[in-house]
Amino acid sequence: MTTLPELLRTAIGRRGPLLARLHGEGTDCYRLLHGVTEGAPGLSVDRYGSLLLLQTWREPLAADAVEALAAIARGELGVELDVVANHRGREVPPDFVPHEPTPAALADRRCHERGVAFCIRARHRGQDPWLFLDLRSGRAVVQSIAAQKRVLNLFAYTCGVGICAAVGGAAAVTNVDFAHSALAVGRDNAAANDLPPERCTTVQSDCLPVLRQLAGMPVQRRGKHVPYLRVERQPYDLIVLDPPRLAKTPFGTIDVVNDYQSLWKPTLLALADGGTVLATNHVPTIDEAAWHTALRRCAEKAGRPLRELQPIAIDEDFPSFDGKPPLKVVLARI
Repeated sequence: MTTLPELLRTAIGRRGPLLARLHGEGTDCYRLLHGVTEGAPGLSVDRYGSLLLLQTWREPLAADAVEALAAIARGELGVELDVVANHRGREVPPDFVPHEPTPAALADRRCHERGVAFCIRARHRGQDPWLFLDLRSGRAVVQSIAAQKRVLNLFAYTCGVGICAAVGGAAAVTNVDFAHSALAVGRDNAAANDLPPERCTTVQSDCLPVLRQLAGMPVQRRGKHVPYLRVERQPYDLIVLDPPRLAKTPFGTIDVVNDYQSLWKPTLLALADGGTVLATNHVPTIDEAAWHTALRRCAEKAGRPLRELQPIAIDEDFPSFDGKPPLKVVLARI
């Protein structure tokens, strides 16, 4: 039976050409082991700058297993890495002794993607890391096309895509998310890249009422007295639509499996003529071709037909069984 250190060593070796490219681009954050497809279901091993972050969803890793994986990563990459193991799965047995990270491992730090700085903390109030590594190629595309554009970043989380747009020369970036704590990290990310606050702003709000107002559509809400932020309608040249799979809000339900169109239509209506959308779908069971067809049909019905619908490939550090990664990303132009 192949051991976890052997699996990690093999996975890093498989990534040799990718890591060489990423390092050459000024990137020091990537997935080293995507356990679900590389022999270790329920485990991921990620590098975020000087941090090695292990996450488990099934069984937790004992302290010696964590240190063994850290030794492999340090040796294969040739860099010193602090290590933290976060268990996000079932409850651990009472007698289980977890790995205890050092104070230095828990300290705030920065990682970099194509030279863009992002703030990272191994443990915080939420569970998800502050930067989703599988969306790297989407951030790169946005950075490459954002110059002089007015950009709207919906479901912004810590504003990663918005930061890349601003670094790429966007005229103005508006990041919208309901979570104050996530947007606070986004503002720290902007400061880490010396971005003027007025060029990369944050808006704490449910995305649905903001999007519908920008599209010139009535705001739907559960109850007449549910307040929402009023925004003036203005067209955007580039919109990033990165919704969660399912969420129920006072302003409706987000359901990317059964009703992506309820987000897609107002997004298209909020675009300036000739505008562009970067859209994501995180649901593994959604067929990519069928999703593309639905996007085109909805655009036709909305009176904003697509001139182009370009799939964006996910980098090789997130391999899939069939070459069809769970995360699907498209660049659409009207």
